[in-house]
Amino acid sequence: MKTTNWTQQAAFAITVCDVDGLIIEMNEKACETFIKYGGAELIGTNVLDCHTEPSRSMLAEMMRTQQSHTYTIEKRGRKKLIHQTPWYEDGKYMGFVEISFELPDPVPNQVKE
Repeated sequence: MKTTNWTQQAAFAITVCDVDGLIIEMNEKACETFIKYGGAELIGTNVLDCHTEPSRSMLAEMMRTQQSHTYTIEKRGRKKLIHQTPWYEDGKYMGFVEISFELPDPVPNQVKE
């Protein structure tokens, strides 16, 4: 079976760091999203250095305890959903991944039973 690297051109930002917080991968959207902070040049830097307090301490604790966090933000009138979660390889904790994408306004909500 042929594999593809679909994440590179996904319409949402994906940033991956290792257990020490070093950014090891960013897709095209993440590089574009963080261009004013260095874009692709952030690869190899520590994700904790990209955050101010209290976000920095919160992310460090999440990484230490391997706990996910999901929230929304609003910047310049645009809302985004942010999901930060640990990633694993063969059951071993390998670091954290952040996925973010813009939300439509309003966000449709479907209740399924």
